[in-house]
Amino acid sequence: MSSLLQESESENCSNLALPDNLLRPLLASANCETLDESLAFLLDASKSDHGRFNLASKRVIPHLLRLSVILAQNLNLSTVRLLSSLRILRNLCAGESLNINSFIESGGVEAMEDVFNSVQFDPQTVIIGLQALANVLLASNEHHVDVWDHFFPLSFLEVAKIRNKGICDLLCRILYTLCRGDDGRLCRIGGDVGVRIIGEIISTTSAAVGFEGDYLPWLLSKICYEATFFNQLFMQLSTANSSRYKSDNVSDVLFTPEQVFLLSLLSRIHEQFVSNDFGLAILQILKKASASIHSPYAPPIDTLAVEVLEYTLIILRDICASVCQGDQCRDSLLAVDLLLSSGLLTFLLDLLRQLEPPEIIRRSRLQELNQGKIRCPYKGYRGDIVSVIANCAFRRKQVQDEIRQQNGILLLLEQCVIDEGSPFLREKGLWAVRNLLEGNEENQREVAELKLQGTVDTPEITDLGMRVVMDPESGRAKLVNVSSSQSETNGGC
Repeated sequence: MSSLLQESESENCSNLALPDNLLRPLLASANCETLDESLAFLLDASKSDHGRFNLASKRVIPHLLRLSVILAQNLNLSTVRLLSSLRILRNLCAGESLNINSFIESGGVEAMEDVFNSVQFDPQTVIIGLQALANVLLASNEHHVDVWDHFFPLSFLEVAKIRNKGICDLLCRILYTLCRGDDGRLCRIGGDVGVRIIGEIISTTSAAVGFEGDYLPWLLSKICYEATFFNQLFMQLSTANSSRYKSDNVSDVLFTPEQVFLLSLLSRIHEQFVSNDFGLAILQILKKASASIHSPYAPPIDTLAVEVLEYTLIILRDICASVCQGDQCRDSLLAVDLLLSSGLLTFLLDLLRQLEPPEIIRRSRLQELNQGKIRCPYKGYRGDIVSVIANCAFRRKQVQDEIRQQNGILLLLEQCVIDEGSPFLREKGLWAVRNLLEGNEENQREVAELKLQGTVDTPEITDLGMRVVMDPESGRAKLVNVSSSQSETNGGC
């Protein structure tokens, strides 16, 4: 749309091609002689509760709606006046039930749809119009049907295509209000066109700096965690539909920025109810991302794949943290059981084995024992893997037994150390071992019977003139003085 037409405030309303039966009520309600003066008065009055209440008795909303449609269809009559009339409508519907009822009875929803279409979804006009609709929706559930029927899906889709963060925040708020407590609408949001709407919103917000909206995470929680629409949405954000990849050279692209942004939002949601489909989909994405990094033939590390690794591990960690509290977490527990039966534990233990050991252990081993191992792709990666395993083992004896049967006890004990590459690794490792041993005599016995294999030397111990060696009689570790042992070997006195 062209830039706003600046018009003189003193321009007489008789110069405008507006019907007399429209102008007179507006001028009378403000006791003014020109339309511009009248709009200025109404806008100022609509900013207070008292002013909104007084204007409700004058029934100005039907005339403002009609004015807005005419101005939108004939922008030469002034875009400035159009925005003023919309702002007045927005303000009048802010908590005043008489005005809101008048808005609905006068066809306000249809009028907003006409305005949006007439101005070709101009961002500034759409923002004010959405604010007006949001005020109407917040007042009562009775008006939800009108907004839903007129705007979903096509008008909402056109609004979502506007690359404006403010518009996306408003649209998410409206969708949240419309779908809260209505499973039918929520399912339609997860359908083909609904997923396109959410996909367009994510495309805009993923490129925005400092996104902090509350309503989009709620929608994603319902669509992805509880319902079964995550796969459709994730595919919608694939390379073919990504706003960042429009060239033909995209065959090697594993993930798009939009997909990473979606996972980042989901990783911040701590949802108790998780569908089986969602958990399995996250596991498959984790496997895809890890294959690109853990494979010896992997290309240079894809930073987006690294982010996907982190976010999927966080999501799985939270899913596996579900504990039984009556029937409240039944669905989440089923999701965890399905993940475990799909090989989650074996996969995570394999990832851990493929990594270089923590630094303090790595420096104590012969170099050839560390060859062929993979470095952590990001800081905290090792700890994230251990966290998922730890949560899986919490009060699940079959998991405790499976870790022992896969020779994972010593592997997890090795994680109980301080490691600069993984903050809080020691605490996470101890949590894992605690869960591994709780109520499991077989695991407790195996840990008690563990013997130190060979000598362990670390720079920290060596600096003290000490080293750890294995006692050949007991098979236990003991600390010895390096100088003393050398003197005995050399026959010193």
